[in-house]
Amino acid sequence: MKNWKRLLYLKIARRLSKNDNSLPVPTIISTNTTVKGDILSEGILQIDGHVEGDITCTELVIGVKGSVTGSITVQNMQLYGTLRGKALVDNLFVSKTAKLIGDATHNSIAIEPGAYIDGHCMRAGAPIPAEQAKPDLMLVDDSKKKKHIG
Repeated sequence: MKNWKRLLYLKIARRLSKNDNSLPVPTIISTNTTVKGDILSEGILQIDGHVEGDITCTELVIGVKGSVTGSITVQNMQLYGTLRGKALVDNLFVSKTAKLIGDATHNSIAIEPGAYIDGHCMRAGAPIPAEQAKPDLMLVDDSKKKKHIG
Protein backbone atom coordinates (compact mmCIF):
# COMPACT_ATOMS: atom_id res chain seq x y z
CA MET A 1 0.00 0.00 0.00
CA LYS A 2 2.86 2.40 0.78
CA ASN A 3 4.41 1.90 -2.66
CA TRP A 4 1.09 2.63 -4.35
CA LYS A 5 0.69 5.93 -2.41
CA ARG A 6 4.26 6.92 -3.23
CA LEU A 7 3.76 6.17 -6.92
CA LEU A 8 0.53 8.20 -6.98
CA TYR A 9 2.26 11.11 -5.22
CA LEU A 10 5.15 11.12 -7.71
CA LYS A 11 2.76 11.09 -10.70
CA ILE A 12 0.79 14.00 -9.29
CA ALA A 13 3.98 15.94 -8.49
CA ARG A 14 5.30 15.43 -12.05
CA ARG A 15 2.05 16.58 -13.59
CA LEU A 16 1.92 19.70 -11.38
CA SER A 17 5.56 20.60 -12.08
CA LYS A 18 4.91 20.59 -15.85
CA ASN A 19 2.22 23.23 -15.41
CA ASP A 20 4.25 25.33 -12.98
CA ASN A 21 4.54 28.90 -14.29
CA SER A 22 5.70 30.47 -11.02
CA LEU A 23 8.86 32.47 -10.53
CA PRO A 24 12.10 30.50 -10.35
CA VAL A 25 13.52 29.71 -6.93
CA PRO A 26 16.99 31.24 -6.46
CA THR A 27 20.03 29.18 -5.65
CA ILE A 28 21.35 30.32 -2.26
CA ILE A 29 24.88 29.91 -0.96
CA SER A 30 24.38 30.49 2.74
CA THR A 31 26.54 32.35 5.24
CA ASN A 32 28.52 29.36 6.50
CA THR A 33 29.28 27.98 3.02
CA THR A 34 32.42 28.32 0.89
CA VAL A 35 32.43 27.28 -2.76
CA LYS A 36 35.71 26.81 -4.64
CA GLY A 37 35.09 26.52 -8.37
CA ASP A 38 33.09 28.01 -11.19
CA ILE A 39 29.30 28.37 -11.09
CA LEU A 40 27.14 28.31 -14.22
CA SER A 41 23.41 28.90 -13.83
CA GLU A 42 20.50 30.00 -15.99
CA GLY A 43 18.64 31.33 -12.97
CA ILE A 44 19.00 33.57 -9.96
CA LEU A 45 21.95 33.12 -7.60
CA GLN A 46 22.20 34.65 -4.13
CA ILE A 47 25.52 34.51 -2.32
CA ASP A 48 25.62 35.08 1.41
CA GLY A 49 28.73 32.93 1.89
CA HIS A 50 32.03 32.87 -0.01
CA VAL A 51 32.75 31.91 -3.62
CA GLU A 52 36.22 31.54 -5.13
CA GLY A 53 35.71 31.13 -8.86
CA ASP A 54 33.97 32.52 -11.91
CA ILE A 55 30.20 32.97 -12.01
CA THR A 56 27.88 33.08 -15.02
CA CYS A 57 24.15 33.45 -14.42
CA THR A 58 21.07 35.52 -15.25
CA GLU A 59 20.79 37.42 -11.97
CA LEU A 60 23.24 37.65 -9.08
CA VAL A 61 22.76 39.03 -5.58
CA ILE A 62 25.82 39.23 -3.35
CA GLY A 63 24.51 39.72 0.19
CA VAL A 64 25.99 41.95 2.90
CA LYS A 65 28.06 39.07 4.33
CA GLY A 66 28.71 37.52 0.91
CA SER A 67 31.96 37.69 -1.02
CA VAL A 68 33.13 36.60 -4.46
CA THR A 69 36.69 36.34 -5.74
CA GLY A 70 36.67 35.83 -9.50
CA SER A 71 35.09 37.01 -12.73
CA ILE A 72 31.36 37.54 -13.09
CA THR A 73 29.23 37.52 -16.26
CA VAL A 74 25.61 38.33 -15.50
CA GLN A 75 22.64 40.33 -16.78
CA ASN A 76 21.58 41.89 -13.46
CA MET A 77 23.71 42.20 -10.35
CA GLN A 78 22.98 43.65 -6.93
CA LEU A 79 26.12 44.06 -4.85
CA TYR A 80 25.73 44.46 -1.09
CA GLY A 81 28.86 42.54 -0.03
CA THR A 82 32.35 42.19 -1.53
CA LEU A 83 33.47 41.48 -5.08
CA ARG A 84 37.17 41.02 -5.85
CA GLY A 85 37.59 40.62 -9.60
CA LYS A 86 36.06 41.60 -12.90
CA ALA A 87 32.38 41.95 -13.67
CA LEU A 88 30.64 42.05 -17.04
CA VAL A 89 27.12 43.18 -16.18
CA ASP A 90 24.18 44.62 -18.08
CA ASN A 91 22.52 46.31 -15.05
CA LEU A 92 24.65 46.92 -11.95
CA PHE A 93 23.51 48.15 -8.53
CA VAL A 94 26.18 48.89 -5.90
CA SER A 95 24.88 49.39 -2.36
CA LYS A 96 26.39 51.63 0.31
CA THR A 97 27.53 48.47 2.14
CA ALA A 98 29.34 47.10 -0.93
CA LYS A 99 33.03 46.79 -1.75
CA LEU A 100 33.94 46.47 -5.43
CA ILE A 101 37.65 45.78 -5.81
CA GLY A 102 38.29 45.40 -9.52
CA ASP A 103 36.80 46.50 -12.82
CA ALA A 104 33.15 46.51 -13.85
CA THR A 105 31.88 46.81 -17.41
CA HIS A 106 28.19 47.69 -17.52
CA ASN A 107 25.38 49.19 -19.60
CA SER A 108 23.67 50.86 -16.66
CA ILE A 109 24.88 51.45 -13.12
CA ALA A 110 23.49 52.81 -9.86
CA ILE A 111 25.83 53.51 -6.95
CA GLU A 112 24.65 54.47 -3.48
CA PRO A 113 26.67 57.06 -1.56
CA GLY A 114 29.12 55.30 0.73
CA ALA A 115 29.92 52.39 -1.61
CA TYR A 116 33.62 51.47 -1.79
CA ILE A 117 34.98 51.06 -5.31
CA ASP A 118 38.66 50.47 -6.05
CA GLY A 119 38.90 49.96 -9.79
CA HIS A 120 37.24 51.14 -12.97
CA CYS A 121 33.57 51.26 -13.91
CA MET A 122 33.34 51.30 -17.69
CA ARG A 123 30.25 51.66 -19.83
CA ALA A 124 29.88 48.93 -22.43
CA GLY A 125 28.89 49.83 -25.94
CA ALA A 126 29.65 52.87 -28.04
CA PRO A 127 31.34 55.84 -26.37
CA ILE A 128 29.59 59.20 -26.21
CA PRO A 129 30.28 61.19 -29.41
CA ALA A 130 32.74 64.06 -28.92
CA GLU A 131 30.15 66.70 -29.93
CA GLN A 132 27.90 65.63 -27.05
CA ALA A 133 30.67 65.15 -24.54
CA LYS A 134 32.22 68.63 -24.57
CA PRO A 135 30.26 71.50 -23.06
CA ASP A 136 29.75 74.83 -24.81
CA LEU A 137 32.33 77.30 -23.55
CA MET A 138 31.84 81.04 -23.53
CA LEU A 139 34.90 83.27 -23.34
CA VAL A 140 35.05 87.01 -22.91
CA ASP A 141 37.81 88.78 -24.83
CA ASP A 142 39.39 92.14 -24.12
CA SER A 143 36.62 94.08 -25.85
CA LYS A 144 34.02 92.42 -23.56
CA LYS A 145 32.44 90.64 -26.52
CA LYS A 146 31.46 87.06 -25.98
CA LYS A 147 32.85 84.48 -28.36
CA HIS A 148 31.38 81.04 -28.73
CA ILE A 149 33.90 78.22 -28.79
CA GLY A 150 32.56 74.90 -29.92
